[in-house]
Amino acid sequence: MHPCGQRGGDDPRHGALTMSPASGHPIAPGEAPPSSEPRRTGMRRNFNEAAHKLGNWPVKPVPRRQTGPSDKIRAAADEDRDVVAHAGRVVLGLGALGVVFGDLGTSPLYTEQTIFSQHANAAHPNVAGVYGIASLIFWALILEVSAKYAFLIMRAHNRGDGGVMALGALLQRHKVPRAAMLLTIGLIGAGLFLGDGMVTPAISVTSAVSGLEVATPSLAHLVVPISLVILVSLFAVQRFGTGAVGWMFGPVILIFFATIAVLGAKEVVQHPGVIQGLSPVWGARFMIDHGVDAWLTLGAVVLCVTGGEALYADRGHFGAGPIRLTWFSIVLPAVLLSYLGQSALILGHPASVRSSNFNPFFQLVPSWGQLPMVFLATAATIIASQAALTGSFSVAKQAVQLGFLPRLKIRHTSELEGQIYVPIINWLLCAGVVALVLVFRSAGHLADIYGVAVTGTFLCDTTLFIAVARSLWHLSWPKTVVLGGIFYTVELAFFTSNLTKVTHGAWLPLLVGLTTATVMVTWRRGRDLLTRNRTETEGSLTEFLDGVREIDPPIVRLPGTAIFLNPGKTTTPLAMRAEVEHSHALHQKVLIVSLDPVSIPHVDPPDRFVAETLGSGLFKIVHLTVHVGYHDTQNVPAALVAARKQGYLDRNFDLEHAHYFISRMTIMLSDSPGMVSWRKRMFIAMARNSASPVDQFRLPPERTVVTGSQVGL
Repeated sequence: MHPCGQRGGDDPRHGALTMSPASGHPIAPGEAPPSSEPRRTGMRRNFNEAAHKLGNWPVKPVPRRQTGPSDKIRAAADEDRDVVAHAGRVVLGLGALGVVFGDLGTSPLYTEQTIFSQHANAAHPNVAGVYGIASLIFWALILEVSAKYAFLIMRAHNRGDGGVMALGALLQRHKVPRAAMLLTIGLIGAGLFLGDGMVTPAISVTSAVSGLEVATPSLAHLVVPISLVILVSLFAVQRFGTGAVGWMFGPVILIFFATIAVLGAKEVVQHPGVIQGLSPVWGARFMIDHGVDAWLTLGAVVLCVTGGEALYADRGHFGAGPIRLTWFSIVLPAVLLSYLGQSALILGHPASVRSSNFNPFFQLVPSWGQLPMVFLATAATIIASQAALTGSFSVAKQAVQLGFLPRLKIRHTSELEGQIYVPIINWLLCAGVVALVLVFRSAGHLADIYGVAVTGTFLCDTTLFIAVARSLWHLSWPKTVVLGGIFYTVELAFFTSNLTKVTHGAWLPLLVGLTTATVMVTWRRGRDLLTRNRTETEGSLTEFLDGVREIDPPIVRLPGTAIFLNPGKTTTPLAMRAEVEHSHALHQKVLIVSLDPVSIPHVDPPDRFVAETLGSGLFKIVHLTVHVGYHDTQNVPAALVAARKQGYLDRNFDLEHAHYFISRMTIMLSDSPGMVSWRKRMFIAMARNSASPVDQFRLPPERTVVTGSQVGL
C-alpha cells in the first residue's frame, strides 16, 4: 500500500510566503511569480527531451487563476499549458526522428512483404492488386496518422502530455460524465500498449536482420540467433540508460529515411505510373472486387500505421509542432516513397512474390549495398525498439504514480534527461520478446500476431479523444458523430480483420494487454478498500494529539526531528501511534508528509506544497502536502529541502539528521464486501511483492525506521 497515496484536500494558497524563482524575492500566497527570461548559460541540451523535462520556464507569461473550488492546485486552463521548447523546432524535430518515428519509419521493412506473401488471394502482383494495396497504405497513413494523430488528437493533451494514460488522467481530473468508465478504457489502452511493446522489438529487429537472406542467402540460418543476441543485448543495457548514445538516434534515423526515400524514388522514376495508386479509387475497387479477402488483407495493411500511438504518447517530449513538422516534411514522404518503390518493383517483377526470399524492401537495394543496408536497417530497428521500451517504462511509472500499480522499482539512469529504467517491466518484456522470436522465427510469422493490440489502442485513443472533444471542447453533436464515425469505421475494420489472427498467436499480446488492465483496475479498487480499512485502524489524528497531552506519566520528548509518511492529515500515522504506545516517547519536532498525486504530468514549483500546523501547546506538529505529477520524481528528502527553502518549513528544521518513519502493512484476507476473493488475493500478492517505500521515495536507509502493522482487506 502506498504510504502517501491518499490525496489531501487543502487549498494550496495556505501557508508561508514562497520565494520567486525569478528574482528570489518573497511573493504572497496565491500570487503568480513574475515572468522572466530563463538563464540558459551552461544548460546541457538533449535532442530527446523537451523543455519541461529540464525545467518550467515560460516563454511568455501564463495567467494563473483559481479554476474552481474543487481544484487542488492553481493552474491556467489545460489548453494554455503546453510543452515549452528550449531548442528550435528543427532541433527538436531531429530528436523526434529517433524517438517518435522509429516504429512508423521501420514498417516498410515488412508491410508489403507481409501483404503480398500472406494475402495472395487478394493482393495479386498485377496493376489492380499493386495499385489497390498502395492506395490502402497511403490512405491509412493519411487518415490514421496524419489526420487523426498528427492533426486532431495532438490537440488534446494534459498540460502538454499525450498518450492514452494522459487522456484518461485529464478526463478523471475534470470529472467528466462516466469518467470511471473512460478511465478504465484508458487503462485497457495502456495495457495493450505494453502488449504491443513486446511485439515491436521482435518483428522490427527480425525483419531487419532477415535482409541477410537477400544479401547473403548462405547466412539465412543465422537470422534468428543474431536477432536474439541483438534483442537480449538491448534489454541488458537498459539499466545504463541511453544518455551516452541518445544523441545518435536522430541522425541515424535521418540517414535511414534519406536512404529509403532515395531507393524508393529511384524505382518510382523508372515506373511513374505507380503514383496512380495514391488515388482512393484503386483502394475502393480493391475492397469491392475481393470482398472478404480484401477485408482480411487490412490486417496486414495496418502494419504501416503501427507507431501512431507512440507518436501521440511522445507529445510531451517534443511538443506538437516539431512532431508535425518532422512527420509531414521527412517521415511521410520517405516511407511513402519506399512503399511506392516496392510497389513498382513488385509490378515490374511479379514472379518475385512467389520466391522463398521475397523481400521487396531489400530488393530495392543494389546488390553491392544490400549488406550495408542490413546494418543500417538493424540500427534503425534497435532505435525503434529502444523507443518502445522507453514508452513502456513511462507508462508503468505513470500507472504507479496515479495509483494503478503497486510500487515498482524505478531507477533514474539520468537525472538531467529524466530517463528511467523499470527492471521488472524490462525483463518481462525481454522474456516475451525472446519467446516470440523462438516460436515464430521470422518477421512474416510475427506479422501474423501483430496488429490486434495496436488497433485496440487506436480504438481506446479515439474513444477518449471523442470524450475530450465533447465534454471539454463542447464540440457539437453533429460534428462529434461525423468525426467519430470516420475514425471508428476505419479502426473497427482494422481491428476486426486482425481478430482472425488470434488463433495464430495474436492472443498473446492481447492477453498481456487485458491482464495488465485487469491488474491496474484491481490494484486501484483494492487500494481504495484498504485505505478505508486503514483509516479505521489509524484513528483520528486530532483525537490522538489530544490524548497524548493527557497521558500520565507524560511521554518522553526525544531530541531531534521525526518525519512520518502518511496518506493525509486526518488520520494518525501508524508508526507514530506505535512510537507513543510502545516506547512512551515522541520526538521534539514532528513532521507528517503526504504525497498527493495529481493527474497532470508536472506540478509547478509554486503549487507543490501546502503546510499546516496541527495540535497545540507542546504537541504542535507540522503537516506538509507535496503535490506530485505523474512524471515528477517522488524524492521526499529533496522535496522537503525545497519546502524549507521556500519557507513552508522553519529554517531551523533539521532535515539533514531527521529520522523517517514509515508503516509497512501486512494485509490480511477478510470477508468484507467490495471485491471478489480472487481479486483480493491478487491485490495481496502484488502488495507483498511491491518495492520498498525506502527506494520509492528515496529515503536515507540509515535514518529510516519501518514499523509493521496488520490491516484487513
